[in-house]
Amino acid sequence: MLKHRGFPSRLPGTDYQFTIRRANPKGATPLVARERYADRRPADRRADEGFMWALWEHFGEEEFERGNLDAGRLSWLFGREVVAVEDPFDPVSYEALLRIDVEQMRRSFPDVYNGTYSA
Repeated sequence: MLKHRGFPSRLPGTDYQFTIRRANPKGATPLVARERYADRRPADRRADEGFMWALWEHFGEEEFERGNLDAGRLSWLFGREVVAVEDPFDPVSYEALLRIDVEQMRRSFPDVYNGTYSA
């Protein structure tokens, strides 16, 4: 499992986790596209925005390996702002390649795209 050095481990001042420490010996938790409903708690929305900011700052428009990124947090963005590069995509692989869909990210998280987000 690739560890993304320099990637924040969590949203500052919270328990919202962004990375995992070690690979699960039984395999990676599957990535699934989770529906984000309009009535989600503000703290959850801030965690999504903070994670998107970290992805954008760390990877930009480049492809990246899933590695030690938290599956739960990644699943809130998967299928929209973060998309699979490979076809077929293996949702339980730590080596799966992903990328940011810049247009979708710009619509969903304009402060991240414009550089006005502050953690």
